[in-house]
This record gives sequence, C-alpha cells and structure tokens, in this order.
Amino acid sequence: MTERCVPTSPSRAATSPGPFGSLIYDTPEAWLRAADRHVLLFGMSGLGKTHVAKCLRGAGGWFHYSVDYRIGTRYMGELIVDNAKREAMKVPFLRDLLMSDSIFIGSNITFDNLDPVSTYLGKPGDPAKGGLPFAEYQRRQAEFRDAEVAALLDTGRFIDRARALYGYPHFVCDTGGSICEWVEPDDPGDPVLSALSSRCLMIWIEGSDAHTAELVRRFDKAPKPMSYRADFLERMWRDYLALNGVAEGEVDPDDFIRFTYAKALAHRQPLYAEMARNWGVTVRAEDMARVDGEAAFVEVVAGALEERMRRGA
Repeated sequence: MTERCVPTSPSRAATSPGPFGSLIYDTPEAWLRAADRHVLLFGMSGLGKTHVAKCLRGAGGWFHYSVDYRIGTRYMGELIVDNAKREAMKVPFLRDLLMSDSIFIGSNITFDNLDPVSTYLGKPGDPAKGGLPFAEYQRRQAEFRDAEVAALLDTGRFIDRARALYGYPHFVCDTGGSICEWVEPDDPGDPVLSALSSRCLMIWIEGSDAHTAELVRRFDKAPKPMSYRADFLERMWRDYLALNGVAEGEVDPDDFIRFTYAKALAHRQPLYAEMARNWGVTVRAEDMARVDGEAAFVEVVAGALEERMRRGA
C-alpha cells in the first residue's frame, strides 16, 4: 500500500526512543519474533532503498512510505506547480490560456517519477543553459530542507495511520539520500533521529567503492539536481568559481553539479556511517540487492542485528 493523504493523529504509543545503542529491536530474536516490523532505509540514492521497499510492499502486509513522494505532494506540490505556471506565463500562447482558465497545469509526481521535485530544485549557473542565480538556488535548497525534515517527522503518524486505517502490521520508510544533511548523528538529542529511531529500526544500505564508482558514472551520464546542507554547498560553489576562474553567470550548471556530486559522496559517507553506528544497523548493498521478498529481507536484517551485537554496539 502507498499513501497519498494527510495522516491522522497517532493511535498507538511509540516505543521508547533508542539513541546510541538501544534499538526498538535490540536482538535478532526480538526482530524475528516481532508481530510488527517498522524499518527505515537510508543511504545514497541508487543503492536499492526503493527497490527493497517495493519488494516488501509486493509481499503484502507492508506499508510503503516514500519521503520523497511526501515532499513532492504535501510540502512542495504548490511550489512545483507555481514554478511550472511561471514558466508557462512567459509563452504568450500559454499565458492567454492560463489567464482564461482554459488549461490546467499540475504535477504528475509518482513513486517512480520524482522529476518534478528535481526540476524545481534546479541547477545554478548560466541562465542561457537553464541555470538559476545562486541566491535563488540556495532559497530552493532551504525550501527542500524544511520539506524533507517535515516529511521525515511525519513517519510516526503514518505508522499509526497505516495500522488504524488499513490494518498493516509492517512499515517501511523509504528515505532520500539527503537525510544525512539535516541531522547531527553524534548528538543523542537530535530531534529528527530521536523521533525516527523511536518508531523504526534504522538501516543503512552501505555501498562499496565499486558502488560509488558506478554511481558517479551514472551521474556523469545524466546529472540531476540534489540537495545539500548550506555550508557544504557554499564551499563547493566558492571552490568551483576559484578553480575554473569563472563568474556566477558563466558557470555551466551540469558541470557544477557533476563537480559537487563526487565530493558529496565522500561528504555523506561518514555521516551515514555515524547514523548507523549510533542509531541503527548496517547492511551491505550487495546483500540488500539479493533481497527478493519479505523472508530474505527479514533474514538480512537479523544478520545485521547479530553483527551489531558482536561489535558490542
């Protein structure tokens, strides 16, 4: 089941928060015996989070909550549509039709097509190449940050709603790659991680060097907008301008986001690792790639919990 509606208030008491070692399933046995399993998948985009969530949804009994879909529909839907209308108003033919209510512009966002969100985020640089002024790019980045944090904090309410309305015992939260940008994984009081870990087992899908190289290759072939914490983005922008000796309006938008992406992988990796160490468990991407249904997923996660116990986390 997927969800497109505003959640109701919680109907089931949350499990006690579990930062820094205390998880809602603290042993493999607790996980295997659980009548309801609530998990959150995080890691770089392209490592299988959505694939696994779809496998679980297809198995039945699992509610699939897509954070990116929630962002694009609940929190940024109006911004996305208004931006499309703004562009249409520049075309006299479309402007006349819009002004007379003869056409309708909407966002056809789905779990499999999140392009409207990426298109709205845009890329900074030369306007002749589709670039945005850097200040506007920063403003949209901030809008996305607020939207993603809000969508993440909706997780607990959707767990309750999935059970109360549809009777789903199990829940998988499919997060975006930028979750690590808005949290402080070494802070036991981090509000986002505290809320998420109190309701879900947080699972990092960890990629290898080979996975990283493949992600970079794919991104170079088809670069797409991404979101980063403000200080990292500002540093990348200054470094790019200085390295290439160009002014803001001369930046090739695709070249800048390619430049930023490779560095972002290195920037995010230790953040993901600390999230997993302090708030959850780690599953290797190659192990998760073999998951073809609920039984395989349960087995892989049990192994991750066992490994965590062996490390004494």
